[in-house]
Amino acid sequence: MFTGIVTAIGTILSAEQRGDLRARIAAPLDPARIDIGASIACSGVCLTVVDRGGTAGDAWFDVDVSGETVSRTVAGMWEAGRRLNLEPSLRMGDELGGHIVTGHVDSIGEVVKVAQAGGSWQIAVRARAEMAPFIAEKGSITVDGVSLTVNDVRDRTDGTCDFLLNIIPHTASVTTLGDLAEGDTVNLEIDVLARYLKRMQGLAAAG
Repeated sequence: MFTGIVTAIGTILSAEQRGDLRARIAAPLDPARIDIGASIACSGVCLTVVDRGGTAGDAWFDVDVSGETVSRTVAGMWEAGRRLNLEPSLRMGDELGGHIVTGHVDSIGEVVKVAQAGGSWQIAVRARAEMAPFIAEKGSITVDGVSLTVNDVRDRTDGTCDFLLNIIPHTASVTTLGDLAEGDTVNLEIDVLARYLKRMQGLAAAG
């Protein structure tokens, strides 16, 4: 379980097909604090550490990325040189600073607008039709592993929707969201509460 509060930005050093894809990720972490078998969210994807090394502040860790994960995440995400938002799994007693995040990507969204607003950035993301019912104004959503609040939602006639996010300078600087441009794609995970509410609504309608 995660909170969507990114603690570091990592960079994929290498990606090698070994049945599954073995990716080595460099990160400004302490390898002594990265346990084999631990979970780390990589731009919203929960992955298991299978090896690690390096020195404090200049660590690396290996993860195996299944074909299923590759197919459900942003194209090109697992290539060498790609920057990733990193978050270790939540520990008992840690502050829940964002919202409950599982690290399971539900869909891909497309950035359709990036505009400066004061010192912040406004980013509009287009969500697919199957995602639209789960996105609500002032609700939470995870974008590339970052917990964010939805400022506005505009439904479209084809069933898709555009939702608006406000990215403050701090978030832009400590995550990869500051690099986003129109046409980019992002990993989306809906709020787990929205998932259960949608299920309850469907059962009520059926009954």
